[in-house]
Amino acid sequence: MKSLRLISLAVFFLIGGSLSASGGEIYKFDPARSTIAFKVRQFLGTAKGRFSKFSGTIELDREHPGQSSVVATIQVASIDTGISKRDEHLRSDEFFNVAKFQEITFKSRAVKQTGANAGEITGDLTMHGLTRPITLRVQLLGDPESLTKDPTSRWRVTTAPLKRSQFGLVFSRSAETVSMISDDVSVDIEIEAKR
Repeated sequence: MKSLRLISLAVFFLIGGSLSASGGEIYKFDPARSTIAFKVRQFLGTAKGRFSKFSGTIELDREHPGQSSVVATIQVASIDTGISKRDEHLRSDEFFNVAKFQEITFKSRAVKQTGANAGEITGDLTMHGLTRPITLRVQLLGDPESLTKDPTSRWRVTTAPLKRSQFGLVFSRSAETVSMISDDVSVDIEIEAKR
């Protein structure tokens, strides 16, 4: 549930920031230097986690930025909340059901530059077999001019909280009532991509 935001967002924003680079370029995520994390409020505090296995490709069209595109994939089984028993439960058929739904994907539909180092990417986020539209806000971390010289760029991706229930990621009613777990999942994503 938390995973879904992190994965998609980072990817999309990269596109917006790459608008000042040369056309026809392809950027690939560097998972070792990127983070797709999430957090969910609950009765006793906040549950935090991340996904450790993901990939993404940004195809940049400098002459026609709106025709740029982003695709990202997260391996759901790579979820890590720091508590192995909880991770096993999240992977089970009672929640993510990784045996059936192994990936979370994002595919962009539109890219819009909103500033010298910022943009918005709208697209489709698919998780747990359900697809929903999402808008990502991306910001280049650093000098926009560096994109023309440095093959590596770093981006922060944000979006409105994701609703678990919209993707069928819910526990039993009694469990949710007792734990007071929020339906909202906040995402914290930073993506490093290389040409």
